[in-house]
Amino acid sequence: MPDINKEIAEIKVRLDKLDSRLSFLCRSLGVTTQEAPAWRASPALLELVKKGDRIAAIKAFREETGASLKDAKDFVESLVI
Repeated sequence: MPDINKEIAEIKVRLDKLDSRLSFLCRSLGVTTQEAPAWRASPALLELVKKGDRIAAIKAFREETGASLKDAKDFVESLVI
């Protein structure tokens, strides 16, 4: 029997990634929305920040979301751990 909580957590991670990518596409195309989706830090990203490896965290965030270097740097630096 599958672990439903694990499946839900995986779906939430996938949804967060899709949300971030959609936000990036909207910004790139100049499409404005009433409310911009908020970026969320994945557990892997948080772990990199906890270890103090900000460069790897920024790179991972850019790969996950398609964010610009500046946006990724700003987001990673905004994480207080």
